[in-house]
Amino acid sequence: MILNRKFLKFEIDLDFVLIAVTTSLKDYRICYLINKFLNYNFVKMPDLQVEIHPGETPVQFSMYHYNSGENGTDSYFIANKGTEGYLVPEMRRADYFFMIRNYIDENELDSLISLLNKIPEVVAAVKIDPKKIKSRENLLF
Repeated sequence: MILNRKFLKFEIDLDFVLIAVTTSLKDYRICYLINKFLNYNFVKMPDLQVEIHPGETPVQFSMYHYNSGENGTDSYFIANKGTEGYLVPEMRRADYFFMIRNYIDENELDSLISLLNKIPEVVAAVKIDPKKIKSRENLLF
């Protein structure tokens, strides 16, 4: 007896750029400095809630949002450490993630990373490939 089997391959669409930011500052303080140095306007949003352990209470992560009106790019600044764990556990050294949705070209991205690294309180800002993150589903909201 021959069985016909079809396999469904599911791939998550990761339509964003991700920058890991390391700093000892609190979320509101680093967002203030980003707003000041980069002319952004990050605004506090309700915490991002992620069900890290299925069936348990969702873990909450501080989150800020900025929409640059001219090109419709959405930027999010999200804490990696939440109430009960990490958003991206395999990247514990990253304190925050700077997520850019919609379009940003490579030159703008390089310039943004360079500017972030010029903020004295930022230890490091590094581009991360979301496809290489095991827990990337936590970044989908």
